[in-house]
Amino acid sequence: MSGEKVKLKGIEWKRYGPLLLNREWCKGCGICVAFCPKNVLKIGEDSKVFVDKEEDCTSCTLCELRCPDFAILVER
Repeated sequence: MSGEKVKLKGIEWKRYGPLLLNREWCKGCGICVAFCPKNVLKIGEDSKVFVDKEEDCTSCTLCELRCPDFAILVER
């Protein structure tokens, strides 16, 4: 999934439905993947998070709240 590029306050993000990811900030800890109740997120071969099932996201914000790198935003 490629994602649409968007800029917020001068920072580039990629949008996947309600999720915005900054993969440059992601260190691949997997906390967001573990807390996602719908298994929307996965860790890729590059050890970074990616959106696997964007249509299943419920915007619960658990991934955003748990990410220690602030690499995920959820638009509500």
